[in-house]
Amino acid sequence: MGFEAHMRRALDLAREAAGDGEVPVGAVLLDGDGVVVAETRNRVEQLHNATAHAEMLALNAASESRDDWRLDGHTLVVTLEPCAMCAMAAVWSRLERIVYGAADPKAGAAWSLYNIPQDKRLNHRIELEAGVLADDSARLLEAFFEERR
Repeated sequence: MGFEAHMRRALDLAREAAGDGEVPVGAVLLDGDGVVVAETRNRVEQLHNATAHAEMLALNAASESRDDWRLDGHTLVVTLEPCAMCAMAAVWSRLERIVYGAADPKAGAAWSLYNIPQDKRLNHRIELEAGVLADDSARLLEAFFEERR
């Protein structure tokens, strides 16, 4: 199953975030049938909440709509490699797969610094697919931070 179309939507959401002064990260969450159950973007500044990362908001929205915190069979498509908080939330949520665009060498916890989603010491492991439209994601982030310097 290709995830490029969903990553393009996540990139659109990331651009919306950047337009609002948020770090440009977008996320789309799919159920086991590939149906979009949540899509969101970073809202840390807007909500004044350090946990309002795109991934966390998508997991929360899906859990609320399903009335269940278990998201077995779901796939998270996100423009940037998840941080430790988001990676661990994905494990607790029992996601099947995380697909991400750009690696995050400073805070990435799904290969770059740590590999929380596949840590054998944890009770659940998640499939990872890295680098989907990575250049597009990286350019968006680079432009955002360049503009702020």
